[in-house]
Amino acid sequence: MDASPRAPAGPGDLAARSLRQVWHPCTQMKQQAKLPLVALSHGEGPWLVDTDGERYLDAISSWWVNLFGHANPRINAALVDQLGRLEHAMLAGFTHEPVVSLAERLSALTGGVLGHAFFASDGASAVEIALKMSFHAWRNQGHSDKREFVCVRNGYHGETLGALSVTDVALFRDAYDPLLRHAHVVASPDARHARDGETAVDVARRAAAELDTLLTQCEGRVAAVIVEPLVQCAAGMAMHDPEYLRLVRALCDKHGAHLIADEIAVGCGRTGTFFACEQAGIWPDLLTLSKGISGGYLPLSLVLSRDAIYDAFYDDDSARGFLHSHSYTGNPLACRAALTALDIFADDDVLANNALRAGRLTQALSPLAGDPRVKHLRHRGMIWAFDAALPDVQGAAGAFAKRFYAEARARNVLLRPIGATVYLMPPYVLDDSTIDWLAAQTLEALHATMPHGTEMAA
Repeated sequence: MDASPRAPAGPGDLAARSLRQVWHPCTQMKQQAKLPLVALSHGEGPWLVDTDGERYLDAISSWWVNLFGHANPRINAALVDQLGRLEHAMLAGFTHEPVVSLAERLSALTGGVLGHAFFASDGASAVEIALKMSFHAWRNQGHSDKREFVCVRNGYHGETLGALSVTDVALFRDAYDPLLRHAHVVASPDARHARDGETAVDVARRAAAELDTLLTQCEGRVAAVIVEPLVQCAAGMAMHDPEYLRLVRALCDKHGAHLIADEIAVGCGRTGTFFACEQAGIWPDLLTLSKGISGGYLPLSLVLSRDAIYDAFYDDDSARGFLHSHSYTGNPLACRAALTALDIFADDDVLANNALRAGRLTQALSPLAGDPRVKHLRHRGMIWAFDAALPDVQGAAGAFAKRFYAEARARNVLLRPIGATVYLMPPYVLDDSTIDWLAAQTLEALHATMPHGTEMAA
């Protein structure tokens, strides 16, 4: 039998070949053929370029991971250098400079409060690790009854079974409900829930009061509360006041529960500070990072923990250790990409420059504020969102999302609404002219999708 690989079809067939062989994520494959795939050739800064040379502005950072543009020269050079040194080695019994330096630098960014880093690959794995660490630490400390978890309504933490157990997005969770260990779900501090006369702070306090009641009822049984600080992204960029984080930190201390901050999507400068928790002046017990930590280059995730949690596992008995593992834990290439991303943050004063970019894009999007087709125009750091004012009929949000995505793509912009929510989460490399162009195309896509008030075009 001829074992040689089959010659690939020409580049023009790439989309068709993908539909035949690749099971694409977060996609109903039967529907994908209605809007052909974009077959990519390469990336340049904030742009993705297809095999026909058409350029698309990556306005959602390729699912929120890309920080400094595609094919970034500095990260490229660092990876080329690392390839000549060490591509991978197991982290059990061995170590290497990239993983040690990354752990040190991230801990330093927390002022040493979160002193230990446990590495994995994707965000859901980091959440699994944090949940296991919390339960196991309590058990090692003689509190085996602490085995329950609390999550926030409409929160999202990943799609492995443990992460789904603390996720409250029905579309992802319900099919697997019989397999899940259910968590307690408490009110979201989403500022869109403000009642007449309420502020975002009032909503935060009301949500925290519900959490206090639950923790009182479950005294001695809750291992941890998990939250997405400042922005619940998959909930439609639901934003809340930092007061909520301050109150949750205090409630976890009061009731003896760990606080897990899921900063997978909102960390690495997305909300305006490197860690979102900084804006509340608090630190969690466990903090998860992924997505942008490698600059959008390679799969990497990690959990930062306080010394007290690490110390709960430090023992002569192997069974009391944290024996979780991944084959590619602490991959040197991924860690080197992350270190270079941290260098760029420091050398280029990224957070300060992002504040300037944010001001310009906020101003460019200001016509949306008075548009009757738009509700809840909002912004936090390098995240913008608004909700389409749609008729209250089944399927309206899904139809809007598909149509808006197609209209934006026709204008060479990658925007992928979450239901009725349009959001922008671009890389940190847009210049003024690109910012203005992005805002203009966003407005045009809205006009094309909803040309007659709240009625979408047929």
